Amino acid sequence: MNILSPSILAADFSRLGEQIREIEHAGAKYLHIDVMDGVFVPSISFGMPMISSIRKCSDIFFDVHLMIQRPEQYIREFAECGADLINFHLEAAGDAAGIIDKIKSCGKKAGITIKPSTPAKAAEPYLELADMVLVMTVEPGFGGQKLMPECLDKVRDIRAMVTERGLPTDIEVDGGIRMDNVEQALEAGANVIVSGSAVFRDNITENVRKFMEKLG
Repeated sequence: MNILSPSILAADFSRLGEQIREIEHAGAKYLHIDVMDGVFVPSISFGMPMISSIRKCSDIFFDVHLMIQRPEQYIREFAECGADLINFHLEAAGDAAGIIDKIKSCGKKAGITIKPSTPAKAAEPYLELADMVLVMTVEPGFGGQKLMPECLDKVRDIRAMVTERGLPTDIEVDGGIRMDNVEQALEAGANVIVSGSAVFRDNITENVRKFMEKLG
């Protein structure tokens, strides 16, 4: 099943609750929440208090992407504030298998993320443990970047590994996904699509519906 996961980094924070409800009513199933610490990536975004606040206004699936150092220290807090899936970067993890286990012990789905410079092979040891692999298609930390098409080769490689093993693992792409290139990501093997400005710019409902048509 193909899933749209709009990224709230591109939302209007003065109308955040309203816009989350709008994407949900338009048919989006996930909400992508980028948590940035200013250390693992240059930018700082938001954390547990904000997630707790927006959890009150929607039952949509919270797809939480941790772009932080030492993610293992914060798993329980993110689980308790409303995350449904917690995605962490392999580049920031000392014991990735242990972090996955900790996420699942909290009753949440677990995802692993790789940056553009990290090879697909890095995800291979965890494919049978994780529920999702997120392939960054831009350098993490900033919205509005252009998709790096060479990253879609990693999506193809990971999809081949998942298929070969008969696993139900989701493959998510995040970065520069727009209406005019989303089909490339789908053809490469992604089934969870993150998009920010292409959803939240102009008519949100119409943008979500157009994406949903392309996702099939």
